[in-house]
Order: sequence, then C-alpha cells, then structure tokens
Amino acid sequence: MTTKINVLQIIPRLGYGGAETGCYDIAHYLAEQNCGSYIATSGGDLLKFVKKNKVGVFKIPVHSKNPIIILLNVLFLSFFIITKKINIVHARSRAPAWSCYFACLITNRIFVTTFHGTYNFKSKLKKFYNSVMLRAKLTIAGSNFIFDHINENYNEYLNKKKKLRVIFRGINVDYYSQKNISILKQEKLKMEWGLEQNKITILMPGRLTSWKGQEKFIESLNILIEDYNVTNFQAILLGSDQGRKVYSKKLHSLVERYSLTKKVKFISHCKEMPLAYSLADVVVSASVEPEAFGRVAVESQSMGKPIIASNIGGSKETVLNKKSGYLYKHDDPRELAKYLNTVIQLNQEELKFMGNEGRKNVIRKFDVEVMCDSNLREYKKLLKN
Repeated sequence: MTTKINVLQIIPRLGYGGAETGCYDIAHYLAEQNCGSYIATSGGDLLKFVKKNKVGVFKIPVHSKNPIIILLNVLFLSFFIITKKINIVHARSRAPAWSCYFACLITNRIFVTTFHGTYNFKSKLKKFYNSVMLRAKLTIAGSNFIFDHINENYNEYLNKKKKLRVIFRGINVDYYSQKNISILKQEKLKMEWGLEQNKITILMPGRLTSWKGQEKFIESLNILIEDYNVTNFQAILLGSDQGRKVYSKKLHSLVERYSLTKKVKFISHCKEMPLAYSLADVVVSASVEPEAFGRVAVESQSMGKPIIASNIGGSKETVLNKKSGYLYKHDDPRELAKYLNTVIQLNQEELKFMGNEGRKNVIRKFDVEVMCDSNLREYKKLLKN
C-alpha cells in the first residue's frame, strides 16, 4: 500500500514575496494531487487567500529568532507532525528551519529546505546559523546562481548522502497574462496613478531598499534626458518603503535634485500586479546585489513586456539577453539609460516580438506547474528511499 504524502511547509510569514507565493502555490497543488497539505506560519496577508478546506494552517510564532521560542516551536511542530501524520517537513527560512530540524530528529520525519537567498555569513556563527538549510535530506536551490553560491560558500556543510537540487521558482502564467487584463480596470488605474496617455511608461517594481537599485534607476532617467534627449516618459517606482523612511526621503530628494518630480511617481502598493505590468511599455529590475531568482524579470516577460535587468544573480538565467530584454552592468546607470533608450526607439512590431519571446521563455522554464510538479516528484523519491 502506497503511503499517503503529507507535507508540512513552514514559513515565517505568508506575504507576497517569492518564497511565500511559492509556498502558497505548492500547498494548493499538493492538495489537488490528493496529498495532505499544511502550512505553519505566524500570519501574513496571503493567508486570507488560502483555501482552508484544502490546506491546513497551523499558526505559531515561527518568525521568531528568540532561542526559547525556537525550542518551544520544536515541541509544537513535533506534536503537529505526529497528530497529522506528516512525513515531509519543508522549511523555507532559517529560524523555523532549526525548529523543523530538531522536530524531524524527534519524530524521525524527512526534512527538506529551500535555500531562498544569499544569506549574510560574515561571521562563523552566522554561517553556522545558515547551515541549517543544508542539514536536510534535500536542499532545493531556486536558481543555478544559488546552487553555485552554496557550493562555493558552504562546502564544509555539504554531504554526499544529502541531495542539493535546482528547482526554478515558478509563476502562474495564466494569472500573469495579457488575456486577463480588463481595459476598464486599466483606465481606472491610470487615473488613480495620474498617468498620461501619450507618454512612455517605465515601471520599476520592488520594495524601497538600497540593494534594489532605485538610486541607480533615478540616475539613469536623468541620463536618458541629458544624453539622449528623451523626455516623453513617465516612471513608476512601485513598492513600499516598509518603514525605511530615511531611504524613501533620499529617493524623493534625488528626484527633486534631477528635476524629475513631474516624471517620477512613487506608488506604495498595487493589489493586482498583472494590471500594473500591463500599463508599462518597459519594466526595469535594477538590483545592485544579486537576486536569488528575480520575480520581476519573470513576471514582466510573462506579461509580454520588455525587461531591462542588472546582469547579476538570477536575472542572468531568466532574461534572454537582446531577445526578451536586455542585461546591463549592475552598477552602471549610463548603460541602463542606453538600453532604456534602445527599447524606447523600438517600433511596435519589434516590441511585440520581444514580448512574445519573453512569454514563451517563461512558459517553457518558469511555469508554476513545472515548479510544483518538480517538488512533488522529489518528495516521492525521498519517501521511496
């Protein structure tokens, strides 16, 4: 008799980030495949969309880094694992991963992790803390970039008996599709954001934090005007400052210094990201530090939009350079401006070709169904062995 697969995923908070949406997508996919599917989390905005009749939710403070709470979480998780007959425990962050690691040792269950980023490891203690992500039977890297990062920096924690595998993150290509865009909603959002009809719209999504490169982006807009005499554009910085008021003020001051106040709009949030992408003529991902995967590059391509992204991290794997978009030197606003001008000069036929190539690229490599199916196949292999 085949053992039913019961999977518990653990994530600090179920928000709208890449790790969180991946957890959400896999949870519902598992339920559709007649697996037991559960999420342990402390809360989050995405939680209200979880189909509770399909996915069980266990709310505990797994976001905490307090050692006492981490130990208490070991007990809570062990109890849950036993009562729900969980056989796969999949951790998606370091603090809860420690609780999962010990809970799996106590209950003799299979421990899986996803290595979501290039975690800070400046001290030996921090590196040891991060190493929990490699103490699993299976560690999943979300990109080849992360796979290489693990091999280069955590070699002492790698074990031949344990598996390290790349499974690209995926997005819902049906959700991120031009076919679903309402013209009425487009017009409403244009009015809300104060966008002008006959101007080129440049969109840069991402929370306001220095490593996302908003400063370089604003500099590139000034260069676009000064070097290329391109003035017929409007730029949208879409993302929350998440309490980073000093950085937000810095960006506003930079916009004022370059006399771009009538061209740059700061929008803190958009509930329907496909709608936001649909208003753009070109999308920018200007990260100055490597993205582990880079959802913006993938989402924009799925929407058939040209993407200009920095040539570091996951974007090098997701963008087809000079085909679905352009990769530029990550710390060079002048090169970013050059490629912005290149895209702006393209005719409609060339833009359509670039958009189609991007859409095909995402469907082929980064569809959420592929990601979910790959995870399930790995779970099955672990249970067989």
